[in-house]
Amino acid sequence: MKKLALAVAAVALFAGACSSSDEPSTQTGGSSVTAPAPKGSGNAGGGTLTVFAAASLTESFTALGKEFEAQHSGVTVKFSFAGSSTLVQQLTNGAKADVFASADQANMDKANQGGVIDGQATVFATNKLAIAVAPGNPKGIKSFADLNKAGLNVVTCAPQVPCGAAAKKVEQNTGVTLKPKSEEPDVKQVLNKVAAGDADAGLVYVTDATSAAGKVEKVDFPEAAQAVNSYPIAAVKGGQAELAHQFEEFVLGTEGKNELTKAGFGPAQ
Repeated sequence: MKKLALAVAAVALFAGACSSSDEPSTQTGGSSVTAPAPKGSGNAGGGTLTVFAAASLTESFTALGKEFEAQHSGVTVKFSFAGSSTLVQQLTNGAKADVFASADQANMDKANQGGVIDGQATVFATNKLAIAVAPGNPKGIKSFADLNKAGLNVVTCAPQVPCGAAAKKVEQNTGVTLKPKSEEPDVKQVLNKVAAGDADAGLVYVTDATSAAGKVEKVDFPEAAQAVNSYPIAAVKGGQAELAHQFEEFVLGTEGKNELTKAGFGPAQ
């Protein structure tokens, strides 16, 4: 009987070993490796995806983040919105993120030169400036040159911020030199000053003025076409590469294009 029991145990052990070699492992400890999900599907292991994005992307990316979470079970998308130059500085100083989306190519180039970008950045949208004024446009601002009227309180973005760099380009092309009351670190702060009545006018993006309809009124001007900003997106080194690339593909895909177009962004160029 003892010999029979030993024989049965040996057969059972052999059968179990054969069975385990035929299926992908789902064990999380030891040296076992789980078979990866196909690219562009699943949740790449779940977890939190951290996205550093230009302030002008706040509304559209927040909506896209919710859609991405709905399609990737177990994934939470966390955003940090600020001026692109501020985000680059944070990344080069060691801040952790998985994706970076800039409001211009210049700041993406700085991030790349700083060694924080993984692979190539891809342009996913464009944007241009507009003038934000109080509802009803009480100061009667109709053109870029009108921003130079005496006694008018105008706010712009700081020159190192993409919306500020675009404003400087328009100044150079038109010969109109603005004298802003303040230069803000991101476009949302410019918008907020106009909405709060702390400024008569502010240079913002078309998308920002559109998102604040009712709080501000948008004044378009033709010279804005001379300073169109391209928005690139890229994965960040040291981040969750697979999940980051899935988010990039999502932004570049149909869902991303639809949401960005609804917000007023132009197509990638």
